[in-house]
Amino acid sequence: MVLMGWQDYRVYGHLQVESKLGILVVDDHQLILTGTIDVLSRTYPEACIVAARTVKETLGQVQRHQFDLIVFDLSIPTELGDKAETDKGIKLLQTLLKEYPHQNFMVQTSNLKALIRIKHEIDNHQGGFAIADKTLAENEMLMRVSLALNGATHTKDIKTGIELKPEWLDVLRLAFEESLTDWAIAEKMYKSERAVRNYWTKIQDVLGVYPEDCKQGGQNMRIRTENRAREEGLID
Repeated sequence: MVLMGWQDYRVYGHLQVESKLGILVVDDHQLILTGTIDVLSRTYPEACIVAARTVKETLGQVQRHQFDLIVFDLSIPTELGDKAETDKGIKLLQTLLKEYPHQNFMVQTSNLKALIRIKHEIDNHQGGFAIADKTLAENEMLMRVSLALNGATHTKDIKTGIELKPEWLDVLRLAFEESLTDWAIAEKMYKSERAVRNYWTKIQDVLGVYPEDCKQGGQNMRIRTENRAREEGLID
């Protein structure tokens, strides 16, 4: 049973049973949300399970109540009616990791590779943190839920070969998600154009994008960089 508002008790008809466990499930897809809650309810029948579908709802619940575990999908809208985007979920998770360093998380998403954008924050997190692809079998998903609840870490599915500094990720996002020129990127980041060009060389080196390879393949450096960034989950 889903409780849309937090209570100290979970309700079964007119019977109230003291709750020993609080779980927040975040997902904007109703079928997946319902399915996840059903699985968790059968496994943890004593739990009080709360649902959130947006960034706004999630922040409201976390600010008002303390949860033992947050099961989190990355692709969510800011509020109802908005477009669900991975970047919104990444930014929300980044905020929660910073503000709640001991919170337990289980990220359940079809875009696990996007977590590379905040791998540094994940590595430094002091609470439980597990990740699971949405295609995982139920028993495997529950195993990772259990790990996170017990304060353990399970992040081996995050690719570790590619890691970019935050300002490099900003350049990629501004260039390929907001379609800004280097001059506009420099203005937005309060940097010089020379600094932005330097960022590009660093980004391309990490991604393995070099002039000689692009020349042989007949591909523009900028386009190749965009394609590689998307392949690695660095941008949507």
